[in-house]
Amino acid sequence: MGKIGLTTTVPVEVIFAAGDIPVDLNNIFITGPEAMRRVEEAELAGYPRNVCGWIKGLYTTALHNPEIQSIVAVTQGDCSNTHALMETWEVEGINIIPFAFPYDRDPDMLRLQMDKLIETLGATWEGVNLQKKRLDQVRALAWEIDRLTWEENRVSGFENHLYLVSCSDFNGDPEGFAREMEGFIQTAREREPFSERVRSGTRGKGRELRLGFIGVPPIFPEMYDFLEKHGARVVFNEVQRQFAMPFETDDVVEQYRLYTYPYKVFQRLEDIEREAERRQLDGIIHYTQSFCYRQIEDLIIRKKLDYPILTLEGENPTGLDARSKMRLESFLSMLGS
Repeated sequence: MGKIGLTTTVPVEVIFAAGDIPVDLNNIFITGPEAMRRVEEAELAGYPRNVCGWIKGLYTTALHNPEIQSIVAVTQGDCSNTHALMETWEVEGINIIPFAFPYDRDPDMLRLQMDKLIETLGATWEGVNLQKKRLDQVRALAWEIDRLTWEENRVSGFENHLYLVSCSDFNGDPEGFAREMEGFIQTAREREPFSERVRSGTRGKGRELRLGFIGVPPIFPEMYDFLEKHGARVVFNEVQRQFAMPFETDDVVEQYRLYTYPYKVFQRLEDIEREAERRQLDGIIHYTQSFCYRQIEDLIIRKKLDYPILTLEGENPTGLDARSKMRLESFLSMLGS
């Protein structure tokens, strides 16, 4: 079995059906002890400073993992800088496998892209459908962790983020990841709910603030702990939840058509509005990555969502800076009042 890198969530059923192991380069980059060094290495190699920190981190992370000889790169439906990223990898001898999510969610075009991926990796549709059944059992555990987050208030925002975002590649071992989640679920169910902790704590707050986090996963995950120390908790991680494919369908093509992240912002907004009401959110943090085209979507999100929104920008994996902390504190103070 070979390891195949990913630039974002793709139909991993195909990779598993081909007998290979998917590796989400984003997860390796951001959880590594030298994340900022990876960004600096990319700049030393020639990447401009005003390029997204995720792109720079992905570039050098792949080079530091020589067992990854091929990468599935999403050319449509993710980052606009991926094309140049692919070319710089090709110069280094890495095999690039392009995959495109059709902008208009056309099922025939999506099936064609999956056909091409299946042919390239030497898989079959029969194998892909078998892998979907296998992975759906693992995803169901992630859905339960999400439910325990917002409905029973027993899971922290960071824990929710971590398990949902890991559904992009299942840590390369779906059964091992499932066992880890089963153990976590058992522990979480025995916890005292977070809302009760806030009410009985020394802060004297009436209740915890319930927040939604929308946009790409943050480059500084320390944000979740910071919010909880200030009486708030993220009970909705929009894109991370989408990585867990939170919809019940037997059709693998339809599954990736329902997946909102690669398509128009309006499909995302429908999902956000529905979940914000269901989870009784007090406010929303819209995270945008510096130098990312998705920053422009903030003006649409503010026009369409009838919730207090804080737009928070991140650039590099150096932790929350003083300005971001001050803005978060002010936002929570406003919501609390």
